[in-house]
Amino acid sequence: MIVSMVSLGCAKNLVDSERMLHRLKEGGYTLTTNLAEADIAIVNTCGFIQAAKEEAIDTVLELGALKASGSLKRIVITGCLAERYREEVAAQFPEADAVIGIGDQTGIVEVLDAITKDIRVTRFAPKCNMPLTGERIVSTLPFYAYLKVAEGCSNGCTYCAIPAIRGKFRSVPMEDVLAEAAQLSAQGVTELIVIAQDTTRYGEDLYGQSKLPALLTELCKIDGFRWIRVLYCYPERITDELIDVIAREDKIVKYLDIPVQHSNDAVLKAMRRKCDAAGLRALFKKLRERIPGLTLRTTLLVGFPGETDEQFTELSEFVQEMRFDRLGCFAYSEEEGTVAARMENQVDEDIRQRRADLLMEQQMQIAAELNAARVGMDAEAVIEGYDREAEAWLARTAADAPDIDGRLYIAGAEDDGYEIGQYVQVHITATVDDYDLIGEVN
Repeated sequence: MIVSMVSLGCAKNLVDSERMLHRLKEGGYTLTTNLAEADIAIVNTCGFIQAAKEEAIDTVLELGALKASGSLKRIVITGCLAERYREEVAAQFPEADAVIGIGDQTGIVEVLDAITKDIRVTRFAPKCNMPLTGERIVSTLPFYAYLKVAEGCSNGCTYCAIPAIRGKFRSVPMEDVLAEAAQLSAQGVTELIVIAQDTTRYGEDLYGQSKLPALLTELCKIDGFRWIRVLYCYPERITDELIDVIAREDKIVKYLDIPVQHSNDAVLKAMRRKCDAAGLRALFKKLRERIPGLTLRTTLLVGFPGETDEQFTELSEFVQEMRFDRLGCFAYSEEEGTVAARMENQVDEDIRQRRADLLMEQQMQIAAELNAARVGMDAEAVIEGYDREAEAWLARTAADAPDIDGRLYIAGAEDDGYEIGQYVQVHITATVDDYDLIGEVN
């Protein structure tokens, strides 16, 4: 039987998908990235916010149509949507031959063995059964991979369903993290991207304090890595020790993703965030002073219950003042089971979306100005492929994380001899589409 995996949502989910792929290959199943070739499709869903749930539902319906046409024989649903809604998902999607929780992913081979014998499977093991380690088949471009250092979350933000879906924060023991990193390096990975729901909390549950600085220091000692990138750092846990490590270690790219969500103190308190506006301003000032050339990315949430026009304006002014290099903005989504969903003064959905659109328009102008300032500079970039339509090589600088940030276009023919994963020195010559750059190899 031939199996295809559809992995939705975040990079943390992708790591889970990669571990299932390895188990399936070891279990005798043939893998393909082409759904048209597959007998079985597995959807590893996201269920974090409404937009993610809608994407997951649409994907299942599309696969259901393929199954009805006879080109697909079996469908398996797993991941956050399945974990969150369990029997409801199983009842709502009769076309699914199996619906399993995140704690059942270790048994994916047994699940497929059962459904190929026409046995429908519905299983929801404890969340803590989700493995923290395991062999993987890296499904990204071969030169980069994600390293998940923890599972779950214990921060308790009032708008967030992740603790209920994924369970409490559980760090991977450092020796296991380093062993997996060494294996990825041996496989040819040169860009390592460290992820968790809150990377800055890494180790607190095992060692009584954050061990992210120590972990990054050890990761830098592994031969083969050229870039080590850290995502999802919470502002209140960014210590002087962590800043020193990032500034000191050449392999750590000077890029931080720090989700702040808002800048108004009352909104932050209602969100149960641990930082205030003054603390955020002081942190970003310190980071830029101590890490020259730092690229800062953040995520914002607008339309939170009770957010007034004045509070939104304060956030807009904060964005203009901070001039983040990268920024994403979400309209608040009422998620059942969360504290915020029970709050009064829910903001109208149209207002939420309009505020998100306004902030992204504002950020687009900031990003265009920052990109324009990069014209004439030199930068290191990594080749990601060739775009025949644009007649240019696609590359990415250290200031850009995969899939979420901009790209660099290098004009040239497909037979110019570049290879995916090759690092080149580029002179930036122009901007395109606000977020992307054009350059030429030095």
